Amino acid sequence: MQNDVSIENPLLGSVRLNAAAAKSRQRLLDDRTIPVFWEGELATSALSTATAISTLGLLHQHYPMDNESLPERSELLVYLDAGTAWLADNQNEDGGWGDTILSYSNIATTILAIAAIKLAGKETQYLQTVKNATAYVDELGWIDGLKARYGKDKTFAVPILTNAALAGLVPWSTVASLPFELACFPQSFYRFLQLPVVSYAIPALVGIGQAKFFHRKPWNPISRIIRSLTVSKSLNVLEQMQPASGGYLEAIPLTSFVAMSLISTGRAAHPVTKNAVRFLMDTLRKDGSWPIDTNLSTWNTSLSINALNNHSVDTAALKVTDWLLNCQHTKRHPFTGADPGGWGWSDLSGAVPDCDDTPSAILALDSIRRSSSFDADDLPRIRKAAMAGMQWMLNLQNRDKGWPTFCRGWGKLPFDRSGADLSAHVLRALKAWETDLVSPDGLFANNPADLHRVIRQGFKYLNSQQNSDGSWYPLWFGNQDHPLEENPVYGTAKVLLAYKSWERLDSKAAVRGFDWLAKHQNNDGGWGSGVAHQRLENGRIRNQQAGSSVEETALAIEALLHSANIEHHTGVVEKGLAWLINRVETDRYLDCSPIGFYFAKLWYHERLYPLIFTVSTLGAALSRANDSATPPTSKSDIK
Repeated sequence: MQNDVSIENPLLGSVRLNAAAAKSRQRLLDDRTIPVFWEGELATSALSTATAISTLGLLHQHYPMDNESLPERSELLVYLDAGTAWLADNQNEDGGWGDTILSYSNIATTILAIAAIKLAGKETQYLQTVKNATAYVDELGWIDGLKARYGKDKTFAVPILTNAALAGLVPWSTVASLPFELACFPQSFYRFLQLPVVSYAIPALVGIGQAKFFHRKPWNPISRIIRSLTVSKSLNVLEQMQPASGGYLEAIPLTSFVAMSLISTGRAAHPVTKNAVRFLMDTLRKDGSWPIDTNLSTWNTSLSINALNNHSVDTAALKVTDWLLNCQHTKRHPFTGADPGGWGWSDLSGAVPDCDDTPSAILALDSIRRSSSFDADDLPRIRKAAMAGMQWMLNLQNRDKGWPTFCRGWGKLPFDRSGADLSAHVLRALKAWETDLVSPDGLFANNPADLHRVIRQGFKYLNSQQNSDGSWYPLWFGNQDHPLEENPVYGTAKVLLAYKSWERLDSKAAVRGFDWLAKHQNNDGGWGSGVAHQRLENGRIRNQQAGSSVEETALAIEALLHSANIEHHTGVVEKGLAWLINRVETDRYLDCSPIGFYFAKLWYHERLYPLIFTVSTLGAALSRANDSATPPTSKSDIK
């Protein structure tokens, strides 16, 4: 791969760097909603669209007499027409579908798309589309292909097969029974019950479990009796967990799986179903498609604040403090049973507190309190919120001394285990508030040594998770071109920022991590990989390799800027900055790549990720160079 940029040496402190930083910074400031927070925009998802269409197709087939608050049947036909047309227009050249239009085809989304077209009654209209998709799945092996993709994790495989069974694509005997009766136990018992799904999939456990029970009763009479007796009670659990928006986790697939299960078993008029359908109507896009989730507004906002902090922007002047504080969960959460104190990814009711959004929000509050226009009268409530958030994180620490996403001690299913990127984020948040934590009224006032014990444990966990080559894998981000679909660039960059925060850059683990990043720079100067898509004459999409990604390149450079051996990595940093600055100058810094995981191996991309990461990195580069340019800190610059 040829280098497509010329390297101005040095770029640190250069006019080009200042101009690129100013341009991207202003773009981020202009991108706020209302203008208070950053809502962003999640990728349109073929998988979400397929599950939503399946749900509405089943609702059309099983339309209830009690249809109050449901769309009219004629309306459903309009949605089914638009949704299946979108699917057909966005089928990949190989006959399959990926999770986004920038994603490679996969067996899960392709099976769901076939099921959607059938349940919508559009199989005849899209005969060739279904034929090509079926050939794609046939080659991968249907059931065997799903098992190869998901292994022992039933969180997503069972719902996919349930959807396929409802469409008549597979027999019900291929759908594993889920013990929905276990949802009737108190939430505090869940982690001891060895549930076959991850912590955030209890609604699927109930909905899908009941669908299998109604459509194919178990042969064991004891199981049959127990499940018959717990149908009503577990359905009550489902109702209690449903947020005001109607969307479980604000996620279209999870909500659709629950709704289609209830509809198929004669409960289209149940409040859970009606609320779920309302949610689907609220999240429908104009082109007939659906995103993977409503939005990541809290996550995008805290990331943006922290990115702008690298530019010394007066973040208090952004007037986002009240909004961010209002996003903190102050009551026990009905979905996971989480204690008060954490933040979720969105300000919407379906979001759940987690251990990535919480440290990000706490770091944002630290950025705000250090701003030039910060009102000292606000400090008590900001400090109180931060302390509550840190207590929440400390309570979540696992036995392996790492931090998981939602619930402590749930087990070893992929997205319930501790994560290196999450743990590093927690350690950074604790460092930002270290003085307050050990102050007379802090969480560690009586024994400051306990805080440092937690920190030592956290870094011991990170050391244990480092790969033999020096990299780290993250939990919620991947790279579709990596052999294991992991994203070591993201994971390594995020972990190294924790080593920087606690001044452990000279540690063996950190040095190996920096060396790994430096060695894995692409020939074009960037990192990772991006995917471009080309629409063919027949309307299908062909994915093409497009070299490095903005997201991964920005993350790698920001980490390398803090290397203890920066002189050794100067050439790498300069080449990377040349690539990134060139992307800003040519307006290609907004190009997205599907690097995010939503649920198990379910890809997404977010419109703001490349912008936020670019702003953060160029701000860090300015700081590294002790640049003399004045950042936009006056209120007149804040849009």
